[in-house]
Amino acid sequence: MHSFSSAIRRINLRVLFSVVFLGSLCYYAGWLSHWPAPQDSALEWKDFEAKRVTITVQAPQATVTVIPEAEEAVVLNGSPTDTFQDNLRHDVRYITTWPGNGFTNEAMSLMNLIYLAMLTERVPILPAFNPSHLSGGSPDTGEVVDTTFGKVFDVPRLAKELRMPILEWWQVKDRQSTTVDSLGCWNVWQATMEHSSGPQYSATPGKLNIDISWTIAPKWVKLKPDAANEAHAKFTGLMALAFPEQRNRNLRTPSKSPLLGLSVPPNEQLLCFNNLYYTANVEGFEFERDYSTAWRLVGKHLYWNPRIEEIARGYLRRTFGLGADATIPPYITIHVRHGDFKGACHIPPDECFAPLSAIARRVDEVKEELQRLKDITAVHVILTSDETNITWWEEVAAYGWYRIDHSATAPTYGAWYPVLIDTAIQSEGKGFVGTDRSTVSLITARRVKEWHDGVVRSVKWGKVGADDH
Repeated sequence: MHSFSSAIRRINLRVLFSVVFLGSLCYYAGWLSHWPAPQDSALEWKDFEAKRVTITVQAPQATVTVIPEAEEAVVLNGSPTDTFQDNLRHDVRYITTWPGNGFTNEAMSLMNLIYLAMLTERVPILPAFNPSHLSGGSPDTGEVVDTTFGKVFDVPRLAKELRMPILEWWQVKDRQSTTVDSLGCWNVWQATMEHSSGPQYSATPGKLNIDISWTIAPKWVKLKPDAANEAHAKFTGLMALAFPEQRNRNLRTPSKSPLLGLSVPPNEQLLCFNNLYYTANVEGFEFERDYSTAWRLVGKHLYWNPRIEEIARGYLRRTFGLGADATIPPYITIHVRHGDFKGACHIPPDECFAPLSAIARRVDEVKEELQRLKDITAVHVILTSDETNITWWEEVAAYGWYRIDHSATAPTYGAWYPVLIDTAIQSEGKGFVGTDRSTVSLITARRVKEWHDGVVRSVKWGKVGADDH
């Protein structure tokens, strides 16, 4: 009780002292406020303000973890060698393929190869593109030569975005080498196409002086086992053959190689398959599906070589009548494929293929959607096609659509460039109208949607009114 009373007294004294002090302070402040300033003095009341002391307190430093970019992996012994084996490192596993069915299909095959390299944790070695669809090559020989993957696509950017090393065959084996290398590969084609008499043809091994001995893959790699001539293989099936258990379990007598006559089992360090175009996870032709793994994980990262992009922009500016440094306006491209599709028509071509009026209807849909959803006014429309009929092109001009002038392209840049420039121009548009069942249109549509959030349509064909809707 005594201690409690003492505490009360101490508190009361503190309160009393505080009241007296605050009262005095208020009185003194009021007295100062009535003090007159001298008439002729330049002194202002702000000079009587208490001096301010600025104390700079350093904030705690954030801890930032900086992860440096990984150094580029060393995956070869050095410069290209006469025989490819001499350039392969013993601590690295590789994978390659032998495509041969047109530029876009080969590009899709190599997207599949890179995806399979991810699954198998191997380094892909990419072959050059075959000019099987081109004509009008060298003025001296008339020959159209292969073009390397890196001349077409931005390989350094691809490797950086995928965070994996990517090789091309010219880096592995000297292109001037006459040494014939023996190599054992898996023959997927005869495993999926049961009535085929041999592996699917590719000119690439011969150009590299690589002599292939084929081992037919097991039937279980087939995507649809009950469909005798359905060509698709499963990614997981091919992946399993990259590892010792399934490889060793499924070995059989290899074929004799055509040049050296050797029977060689599938190489363990350099895994190789024939054409990977027909490879899927769930269903055939998965590039058409939104879930396509090869597109999502590889294809969307496959940008054009910067030189091709720059050349394509120059063609666009000249086509639109713009200055050399002018901004290129938003545009829509059309891809009309007729050429080899005529073989799929069982009626006259003018009844089989969609009329220009049907294409124009799709163009109007793209324009309207760009304006409504994205506030983009796309006035310029470019049509690219393999059609050679002059009257047809005159009808195209009547719609006010542009056509790329390629009269000097091949002589200036080479036989590959009309196709490459057209495809690069197509993929840089804000909108796209393609031809149904064309892989060129399919991949371009995916690029326009993925790279530019663009608007795309596809025109059906095969009968009169096929695209009516």
